[in-house]
Amino acid sequence: MVVAYVMVKAHTGEADRLKNDIEAIDGVVSAHIVAGDVDIIAKVEVDSPADVKDIAATTIQNLDGVEDTRTYVAME
Repeated sequence: MVVAYVMVKAHTGEADRLKNDIEAIDGVVSAHIVAGDVDIIAKVEVDSPADVKDIAATTIQNLDGVEDTRTYVAME
């Protein structure tokens, strides 16, 4: 099992809608709106690093309203 955290920067006013869209993605176990440099942190649990890439770099990054993403893979 691979666990990763995807930091999502949203366009102004898009965080609430994006949170719901991100939570609906297979492999995303939770998403939270946060204060700070990013707007949403999503936790991903999948079978392989390639699945993390598909979710973060393809699915989330291509959602309307996403400005930028950063992905961190847990090492433990």
